[in-house]
Amino acid sequence: MTAPPRGVRLGVDVGQVRVGVALSDPDGILATPLVTLARDLKTGIEAVPADISEIARLVELHEVVTVVVGLPVTLAGGHGPAATQAKAYAQRLAAAITPVPVDLVDERMSTVVASRRLAERGVRGRRQRAVVDQAAAVEILQSWLDRQRRRTE
Repeated sequence: MTAPPRGVRLGVDVGQVRVGVALSDPDGILATPLVTLARDLKTGIEAVPADISEIARLVELHEVVTVVVGLPVTLAGGHGPAATQAKAYAQRLAAAITPVPVDLVDERMSTVVASRRLAERGVRGRRQRAVVDQAAAVEILQSWLDRQRRRTE
């Protein structure tokens, strides 16, 4: 299998209240936190929510080649209401950033892992809530990058 094209990838962790965003380097080796956005739940179906507009702006600004959205799969491997919401979000995002592809990826336990890593670094309470979504986006994107690299080795 050939190596994926060079370029920045964007990772997205969709939550009920916030959206965490992470960015990779152009070689697709390392994911780093970028920003946490407030979910815009008041925008109607026809309009583009502010958080999706901001992600579209970031995609253009950083010349992103792929966006990776976390799909919250249950521990049993099923898709519950959160997965349905993530799929709908990914579809709205894909429409806003065409032709950049949006890839849904299993994000099982990403927020738990992110919270644990932040706690290990002494980030707790309110400070952790402010960055846990970014950290979860890093976990989602980094696991996707690692899988892509393993496929081409």
